[in-house]
Amino acid sequence: MKKFFLITLLCISANSFAQLIQFGPIVSSNITSIITSDYSSDRSGTSIGAGGFARVNLLMLYGQAEFGYAQSKFTVSETGVAETDYKLSGTEATLIVGFKVIPLGKLGNVRIFGGYNWKNYSSVDVNNNLNYIDIVKNNNSFLGGVGVDFWKLTLDYRYLAGVTDIDASPLKAKTTVSNISLGFKF
Repeated sequence: MKKFFLITLLCISANSFAQLIQFGPIVSSNITSIITSDYSSDRSGTSIGAGGFARVNLLMLYGQAEFGYAQSKFTVSETGVAETDYKLSGTEATLIVGFKVIPLGKLGNVRIFGGYNWKNYSSVDVNNNLNYIDIVKNNNSFLGGVGVDFWKLTLDYRYLAGVTDIDASPLKAKTTVSNISLGFKF
């Protein structure tokens, strides 16, 4: 009888632990824009990212950490000078705190969240040097967004507002990113 109670308690504890901590892979699509007054025009670019996440659930609140690899693309040009395309690639880490605003029971929930994102650009590709920006390798951003959990899937929309001036020269350049990510919870 003691073994039966021990096994029952272990099963209940394992189920509760599975609801407390969730993890899995995540893929994303990014639209990166650059905010600068030093160039006559700029254009957004679309890129991708991939990584993993871990989430700790505490009733209606949750905390989430992510680590992965992402790209950012954008274009700048000056009057009378050809366009210069930038592709920045590297690791990123994200910390999120959120609130489950609409619980859907076992189906999932609707969430709102905010947090911090750090990127380290290990690769900077430029198609020419006509509008050269000396890129700062570390970029910090604050983010906000909404998300939906459905079954084992998680879908998020995030807006990342860059706080780091990524131009190492006296010119100013900051990034903004619209991000849609899809994750799978194990």
